[in-house]
Amino acid sequence: MTRPGHGRKHPSLKTDEDEEAEDPVDAMISRTGCMAQHRELQECMAERQDWRHCQPQVRAFGECMARQQRSREP
Repeated sequence: MTRPGHGRKHPSLKTDEDEEAEDPVDAMISRTGCMAQHRELQECMAERQDWRHCQPQVRAFGECMARQQRSREP
């Protein structure tokens, strides 16, 4: 199963509890505080199927991640 936007496959899950486990990429993005921008980008990509049509979402996510990175620098 491939998650939209991640482009990688997950091992098959055996139990319902395992299926509820959070994706490690989603967990990492959630810790940045940029999950809303990430979801908007994923939704655009799912709808438009072309990142070039999702430039506002790409920029918003990139800017959020850059702000988060700057706030972690000493």
